Amino acid sequence: MKYLSKIDSPLDLKKLSIAELGELATEIRQELLSALCETGGHLASNLGAVELTLALHYVFEAPTDKIIWDVSHQTYTHKMITGRRDRIRTLRQYHGLAGYARQIESEYDPYGAAHASTSISAALGFAVSRDMAGQNHSVIAVIGDGAMTGGLAFEGLNNAGSLKKNLLVILNDNTWSISKNVGAISKYLTNITSDERFNKLRDEIWELTGKFKRRDKIRKAISNIEDSIKGFLVPGMLFQKLGFNYFGPIDGHDLPTLIKTLEQLKNLRGPVMLHIATVKGKGFAPAEGDAHSFHGIGKFDKITGKAASKSGLPAYTKVFGSTMIELGHKDEKVVAITAAMPAGTGLVGFAKEFPERFFDVGIAECHAGCFAAGLASDGQKPYLTIYSTFLQRAYDPLIHDITLQGQKVVICMDRAGLVGNDGPTHHGVFDIAYLSVIPNITFAVPKDGNELRSMLHWTVDNKLETSVAIRYPRDSVPTEMTTDIKQIEWGTWETLTPASDITVLACGTMVTEALRAADILSEQGHNVAVVNARFIKPLDYKILDRVRDNSRTIFTIEEAQLRGGFGEAVGSYLLRSGWNGTFKNIGLSDRYVTHGSRAELLDEVGLDAKGLAQTIAAVIEASETGKKSQGLFQKLRFRRSPELKQKVAGAEASRSFYTSKEG
Repeated sequence: MKYLSKIDSPLDLKKLSIAELGELATEIRQELLSALCETGGHLASNLGAVELTLALHYVFEAPTDKIIWDVSHQTYTHKMITGRRDRIRTLRQYHGLAGYARQIESEYDPYGAAHASTSISAALGFAVSRDMAGQNHSVIAVIGDGAMTGGLAFEGLNNAGSLKKNLLVILNDNTWSISKNVGAISKYLTNITSDERFNKLRDEIWELTGKFKRRDKIRKAISNIEDSIKGFLVPGMLFQKLGFNYFGPIDGHDLPTLIKTLEQLKNLRGPVMLHIATVKGKGFAPAEGDAHSFHGIGKFDKITGKAASKSGLPAYTKVFGSTMIELGHKDEKVVAITAAMPAGTGLVGFAKEFPERFFDVGIAECHAGCFAAGLASDGQKPYLTIYSTFLQRAYDPLIHDITLQGQKVVICMDRAGLVGNDGPTHHGVFDIAYLSVIPNITFAVPKDGNELRSMLHWTVDNKLETSVAIRYPRDSVPTEMTTDIKQIEWGTWETLTPASDITVLACGTMVTEALRAADILSEQGHNVAVVNARFIKPLDYKILDRVRDNSRTIFTIEEAQLRGGFGEAVGSYLLRSGWNGTFKNIGLSDRYVTHGSRAELLDEVGLDAKGLAQTIAAVIEASETGKKSQGLFQKLRFRRSPELKQKVAGAEASRSFYTSKEG
């Protein structure tokens, strides 16, 4: 690498000529392909943002100037030229570079992000803070056309336009969704309107017209003419009306033009928007031809672009997608909704099979929730399919529009639990806590692909009494898929092993790990029973009471935050019912988990079979020897006195907090 090997900071970048920057861009693309074919990652978006990244760091003075990346999945070039080049092959690996901007990783990452549409609001915060401190640096937000489908982006634009702060927003249009008007006329107009001399002349004319008696009419006429010309030639009047000076679109791969334009816009006052057009996957033919598939990809062949072959069991996402097609054929009222993730949620096949019943609403999860509520209100059967971590954005519609109104929506949460290499911004570990407190929801957690399929078929075959939430991981199913659909008794748990006085209540992904842990413990002389707690709201009190009456030690296991989770609900019930035994809930502690492979993360947090066996064995040993090991377990020991027996009846009645009818 003639140039890249010498770039350790943006200061090194500024030593190059513009022609040499072009050669550097080629080297960076080669390095990206070489690295990402080994690690996987967001390939297409990063290949499309190379020139933009170089131009930004060439013109501006980061880290003093603040560059805020929306989503920040396109920051690989940014990382390479800001001192992290030698670690690029650790991208998204355990203890390696994050796949997104991360404040603790570098001073050049002033703001961390991985969810869309946040950059403009955040950048406005930086701009206001700058002015409050009496400083004078630049603040730049880089946002893609996809993120502009999110309402938060327009909330930020609206506020920024009204505050009139010095702020540059760069709209990176890599699918030409706003306009294809990138030609000689547009380029010429942008060169003129972004030129300091033009703006100075316009200001002088404006000042001069102020001396005329009919200055208001003259100025209005001049503004109307300017708006008309721009409205005809430039697709930016919406942004103009929001208070931004709009420029573009220009070719986002034309480095000389990019640099010249940024230098001219750098000193303009007030909110400014520069619209650039780029090509996702630029420089790699397979990615240019299929940017969708190369948006986020695993290991691949850097010559052919073919993904590394995968063998074994199907992913939960694939099982969900094929089952949705079955439901679509079974009931014409089945409607599938996703928020810009048709492939990620497995709905591409459904979309092709039933295009009139598939809706991709864009990066607009809040709207998706209200939209689903409207469909349900008029008799349709909406399946709202969103990643667990993104469903957080639809929290108010889940309460106000869906459950409060008593609508019957099936909420399908992909990527529940630890998702792996995307890290803490994408781990779906809060859904049990934030959904369990909402009335009118039945919460199901399948242990495998067959159970997921059965649950989905149940929702279409039966009249729903509540909305239904189903969570499943970003992982392969643990067992072979069968052709038949096993009927399940809705709302019930499943006893998987013979009863024992030591019982594990596991839900979802943890069922398989609990069974493996039980095998390990069996070799150590501990007989442990495992129950598949496949419904966590409401709890299956029939089986729970049986477990309570026959167990001296009870464990719950969930791949989610402990606070407000399944284990706390079980523990609370055991406490109220006066159970005299040892209880331990196992899950994720009160912290964010880093990125890495799913297996590495489960090992780190002790939720793999080995870690579970160690925890369970330690609790059993401490319980049997009568030792009080702080932090290892919680004891719920009560003696059944006559007074307590009277209270148990009250505890039985208080189940309403955990039932679907009363929350």
